[in-house]
Amino acid sequence: MSNLKRFEATEKELDEVVRHLLSVLPENAVVFLKGDLAAGKTTLVKAIAKAKGIEGEVTSPTFSLQHKYGDNLYHYDLYRVDEETLAETGLLEAFELPGWHMVEWGSERLKAFLESVGYNIVTIAITPAGDRRVYRIGD
Repeated sequence: MSNLKRFEATEKELDEVVRHLLSVLPENAVVFLKGDLAAGKTTLVKAIAKAKGIEGEVTSPTFSLQHKYGDNLYHYDLYRVDEETLAETGLLEAFELPGWHMVEWGSERLKAFLESVGYNIVTIAITPAGDRRVYRIGD
């Protein structure tokens, strides 16, 4: 996925962004969600889970580092977590599981490593713009 796509949406308009992701992301992908605190990263994961028919609460995995929703949606919060910790906890191997892996606060170093070993990596940068968010989807 090399083309940059830009959306501007309120929380209620997220369906258009999610439809785009469902149509362009491969079945197995690692998605780095970039944005400041409260930018809307977890809100986007909630919308994706809903679109995939996943029921139940979707929350940020701040303390557990990873949540799994349904059969193939994984959500990570890697704030202040380095690659060594990922390896020690076994989370690095979790990226091998089939599905979408939504990564909040992933480092550029982790992104480069995952790309170097063949993972499909997509970055979504989320920037608040009043009551809307700008979503830049691309490499």
